[in-house]
Amino acid sequence: MAYQRKLEKDIRCPLEYGLDVFGGKWKSRILCVLSDGPLRYSALRDEMADVSDAALASALKDLAHSGMVARRQYEEIPPRVEYMLTEKGASTIPVLQHICHWAGQYHRTCDDAAPTRCQRCDYRGGSAE
Repeated sequence: MAYQRKLEKDIRCPLEYGLDVFGGKWKSRILCVLSDGPLRYSALRDEMADVSDAALASALKDLAHSGMVARRQYEEIPPRVEYMLTEKGASTIPVLQHICHWAGQYHRTCDDAAPTRCQRCDYRGGSAE
């Protein structure tokens, strides 16, 4: 049985909408990983490394519902499914890169450990552009 909210979302500002669409632990990472092009589910899961199948499937479903990611199923045997960014999803990449640069610049002021660079991020450890 699918989860149903007791109350509808009450989004009153564009920032709330943005955080709802690509906020959370996995959504922004999925968008960044897909920024290089379409990937099959298994390749996407491998790139994400530490995500469970349930969390990845749920995040992909949310991103598809919000129009950020498209799912293409090929009628082949064995079945093949690819996920790719839509135009709307691709438009978030510069925003996410700016957040990454900002976080890289200020993370050390909050924590002694430097952030780990993900394989897809273009974070270079310098100041934001």
